Amino acid sequence: MREIDRRTQFSRRNFLRTTGAAVPAAIVVGASISADAAWAQNAKAIAPHAMATLVKAARDIFPHDHIGDVFYVAAVTPWDAKAGKDEAVKAMVAEGVARLDQDAQDAHKNNYLDVKWEADRVALLRGIEHTKFFSTLRSDLVVSLYNQPEIWPKFGYEGSSAEHGGYLARGFDDINWLPTA
Repeated sequence: MREIDRRTQFSRRNFLRTTGAAVPAAIVVGASISADAAWAQNAKAIAPHAMATLVKAARDIFPHDHIGDVFYVAAVTPWDAKAGKDEAVKAMVAEGVARLDQDAQDAHKNNYLDVKWEADRVALLRGIEHTKFFSTLRSDLVVSLYNQPEIWPKFGYEGSSAEHGGYLARGFDDINWLPTA
């Protein structure tokens, strides 16, 4: 009986042939998708770059690695409607994003979105934490980010208990982490 080696045989020639087309395709796709593309293009009152910067800043202010960008986008999207109704909000966002970008240019020779390290972006945010833009963004994010029911299970929060009889009937005293006497 003849045994056939079922392992895939790679040669340099096969590797170059198969990856030769993939690398240019990846470059083209990567070049066409920027940080302020897609969802940010739907903004009406705020520039797409500013919307993308708000999302990046939101992630840096409240960093959660296990939370997807979709939740940060949902938290920041209402700012576009606010800016459409109030010119002061629109100006505050534009000035705040411009300040972040200018500080990033001075320190890293990039826009805020293009600063690679989170610690560097947080340092830039610390530089503007005394501004109205930052304090308004941070206080709004507390509500708009954490008040999304889809995000609650990711933090272990079961939601409101009032409609279920309160926490007394839903395990407020489930202490399974203490040793029993």
